[in-house]
Amino acid sequence: MLYTANHTNQIAAFTGKLLRDRFGKGPESVHVSVGNYGIALHIRNFIGPVERFLLNKEEEKAFRYTRELLMESLLPELKAYLEKEMDIRLEEVYYDWGLHNASGIIVGLKADQIIEAEDYAGRDALHNEVNRVTGIVQKVPRKVYSWWMNSKTLIIVREGLLILIEKELINTGFDEVLRTTKRKLEKRYFEEETQLGGILGRTLADFYVDWDFDRDKSVIACTFQD
Repeated sequence: MLYTANHTNQIAAFTGKLLRDRFGKGPESVHVSVGNYGIALHIRNFIGPVERFLLNKEEEKAFRYTRELLMESLLPELKAYLEKEMDIRLEEVYYDWGLHNASGIIVGLKADQIIEAEDYAGRDALHNEVNRVTGIVQKVPRKVYSWWMNSKTLIIVREGLLILIEKELINTGFDEVLRTTKRKLEKRYFEEETQLGGILGRTLADFYVDWDFDRDKSVIACTFQD
């Protein structure tokens, strides 16, 4: 199926309405990109007064917990819409929020889709840097691959990166604590200790990361300035 601007506009409108219905306030914009391997929805200026109050009080934990609950109810409806109306069947969905600028991203990977190696300028150097930093924080991933979802959004997938203590924390029910801790730690290392934008000759705008612990898999989404 060839996805036109009309299709992506429909997806953006539907997503904006879902967010508004669940959170009481919609985002300023939702930019949708559909590619061979999945879909990315970049959400901008999305924060309500109650959430802003929580962040002002440095209650990031409460903020993220509230969003997790609401996203759990929102994502099945979004997946059903994409499959029924757009013929996009997603196997995995990842998401993250940038608290500093009220942005966010939802990344869905298509079902039954084998992701082939995609070459682009700086890919090998970028993968080496991802391996290096991931190895510092936990362990070098078993596999890393990446592709451009659009001219400004790079998707990086890591597989096989959990260490034994992390797996034990997940098994004992501390998965959300682990997710929050890993997110802070990895973002700090990737943003302060690397030059991902410099490797690609671009200026990094936002960095998002999420995990599927059951699959031992992680998705990083990097957005760049024009």
